[in-house]
Amino acid sequence: MSEITSLLSGKKKEEDNGSLRRRSFGSFSRFGPDVETSGVKPSGDSISNIPLVLEDWHRRSMSAQADAVSKTFTPQHKKGKSTGQLGLTQRNRARSFVQNIDGTMVSMTPVEMGRHELYEEVPFLAMSGLQRKEHSLSVAFSSYAAQLDALETDEYQYATTGKHLNPEDKEKRLSQMSLLLLDELEVDAITVTTPLIFAVLIASMLMFNMGYNISVMNAPEPFVFPGHSTSAWSMAVAAFCVGGPLGAVLAGKWADQRGRRGALMITTWLFIFGGLVQALAPSLNIVIVARALIGVASGASTVLVPIYLGELAPPNLRGVLGTMTQFALVIGILVADLVGFVLANPTGWRYMFLLTSAMALFQLLMTPFLLESPRWLLGRNANSSKARFIIKKLRGFRYDEEVETEVEHYLGASKSQSLQTDSNSGDNSGRKTAKNPMLEMFQDKKVRLLVISTLVMQVANQFSGINAVFYYSGLFFDGVIENPLVGTTLMGAINVLATYVALLLMDKCGRRTLIMWSSAGMFVSCIVIVISLNGYFSNMVALGAVASYVCFFEIGLGPIPWLIVAEMFEGKYVTTAMSISCQLNWACNFFVGLFFPYINKSLGAYSFGPFAIVLLLTFLFAWIYLPETQGTTPAELQAELVKKNAGRSYHNMDIEGMASHVPPTQDEWEEALAMLVEQGDGEDKVGLNISQSLSSNN
Repeated sequence: MSEITSLLSGKKKEEDNGSLRRRSFGSFSRFGPDVETSGVKPSGDSISNIPLVLEDWHRRSMSAQADAVSKTFTPQHKKGKSTGQLGLTQRNRARSFVQNIDGTMVSMTPVEMGRHELYEEVPFLAMSGLQRKEHSLSVAFSSYAAQLDALETDEYQYATTGKHLNPEDKEKRLSQMSLLLLDELEVDAITVTTPLIFAVLIASMLMFNMGYNISVMNAPEPFVFPGHSTSAWSMAVAAFCVGGPLGAVLAGKWADQRGRRGALMITTWLFIFGGLVQALAPSLNIVIVARALIGVASGASTVLVPIYLGELAPPNLRGVLGTMTQFALVIGILVADLVGFVLANPTGWRYMFLLTSAMALFQLLMTPFLLESPRWLLGRNANSSKARFIIKKLRGFRYDEEVETEVEHYLGASKSQSLQTDSNSGDNSGRKTAKNPMLEMFQDKKVRLLVISTLVMQVANQFSGINAVFYYSGLFFDGVIENPLVGTTLMGAINVLATYVALLLMDKCGRRTLIMWSSAGMFVSCIVIVISLNGYFSNMVALGAVASYVCFFEIGLGPIPWLIVAEMFEGKYVTTAMSISCQLNWACNFFVGLFFPYINKSLGAYSFGPFAIVLLLTFLFAWIYLPETQGTTPAELQAELVKKNAGRSYHNMDIEGMASHVPPTQDEWEEALAMLVEQGDGEDKVGLNISQSLSSNN
């Protein structure tokens, strides 16, 4: 009885050699008492395919998905009752159990098991393009769990009637349970709480401010301390990229020492101070210093925002939130261009710089709504009450059991994505030692090519010349169009639209394919630009070629170099790979910002020639070496799940009962225990003591 009570109450107690007594287990089976079952184990033969009904799931809207599932089940399901011949009502339903290979038992519903898999496999990063990976994992686990459910149901029917489920009934149950579980797993993608919304808005403002400062130097260049030299202005522009790598390095230390919220606060203050210094600068040299400070804040933002939102959001929302921050960045670039029409003049340019501080100050006023990362809190103290309170607010939970389950998801995922390992011989302290992640990645032959591919893509991202357009479009469009600011703003608007098109393409096309199309399209655009500037085509053709150049960048070389980091590497390597990529990207960004004015002055109409050479080499590298990282298919992911969990035994994989699961109240616990006492032989006194003990604890 003590074993049963410990599982019911969710408290760990000693198990009898790591297993449950069959008689006791049978009392809790969804198939009723007197059932002798040892559970089901996954195998390649028994679990081998994704149900056909799931193939087009991602092509339907979430509302259509919900309608499809609701039509699959009768009204009795919607009332929380089981209509299956083998099911029980919600009140008497048993929880699912997993018996590990070492004999330990874990009690989770199928949807909790699926969420745990998502937490372990999806990195703690909010990044545009992760939606496909999130969905594929959900589909794979839904099919995996549904087939376990069907196997267990079939075994019971054979044990009681001597007949297996006929293929039609088995396929029907498999399809119904797969859809039901998938719908439950993807609820996170359409359920957002108010605290999470505020966190996303505040964090996205950092990316907006970064985008604003990428383009803010473009329009007012003729009016900021007139008579400045080309070298002085290029240094003012490139100083932004000098601070970027420093900010990216410092952001990690701030986040670890002061928490994610504290690090975001520091970054906000840097934007405020940098904007004020830039607006009040008495000389261009002070503007350079201010740009470096703003660069530090921007570099920190590129590291902190994806991590912060990734640690707050459930796995199914991380891709969506990453998309929102990407839009915030490109909209910031566009706003800087639009503001230039009003403030890019001899008297207004200081106000244009001051807007950086104004936006950061507004963000600072909203920081009371900014929550700390629960992952960071749990990493410092696994028993943190504050982390549990924040999780309850972020997820909108009502029951402590739900909160504790979410805490287990966080802790389990943090452990699986960590590079720490138990020390070997020579260290008798039993402590954990951290490996050098960079060294480990290069030592692994399978990972080495991925690292090289990542670095090449980051170099191509900047040396393609895209920031030459955003930093110096006024210089480039001078003589091409009557008002260069119009061309600059047009490029900013096209950049926003192209970002949206890229989101649509990333769900349908391979990453390698998009890189090849992007580099090839940008290469052709560069050639057309050069030919046009040499007088063979009109200036309007040159303008159209620049627009094409920006569009092709956004569908491939813009987002993909960052996305493939999350897709190519295991969770434990993602943070290190992202850090290396960030440093290299900022370094290349600096060189483009510093030297493009000299390239333009020296090469004139051929200034885009060097970029064309880089793009051609990028295309060849992608064609020959770059691996496809679009994501493992659901069928392949399911095969990995079978292999990963081959040593486990699953009991009560009751997806149908899970759909109406509500964590029990104290009255329900006592009623369940009273029912057990009635079923037991001479255990009334024990059951009464247990009930009283639970009552006193609460």
